[in-house]
Amino acid sequence: MFETKIEPKNLLIRTVDPEYAFKLIKEEGSEFTIIDLRSSEEFKKGHIEGAENMDVYAPDFEKKLDKLDREKKYIIYCGTGVRGTRTMNKMEDMEFNEVYNILGGFKGWEVHELPVVE
Repeated sequence: MFETKIEPKNLLIRTVDPEYAFKLIKEEGSEFTIIDLRSSEEFKKGHIEGAENMDVYAPDFEKKLDKLDREKKYIIYCGTGVRGTRTMNKMEDMEFNEVYNILGGFKGWEVHELPVVE
């Protein structure tokens, strides 16, 4: 009798501190898509340079998330980390390969005095 062994995918999905996320962006920026999960109003007040705004509460959010390439690398963040954690878990369930959620969200980024753009 043949035995089939299914190996789990090597997913890299985790929460990282803002300084580590900043280091990833500086060293490998072009390899990452940065997604700001806050509302457009929050985004306009300041965000991480190069971030795309994808409001987690928008009616088409799940559809937009589903259209993303699961093989790409993502850095995600929200305001304080709650929406980011939920989205990170959802992306893991959807079998995205590499997702980094910024600990403390945009607030954590600001506390560490990392650069923002308006």
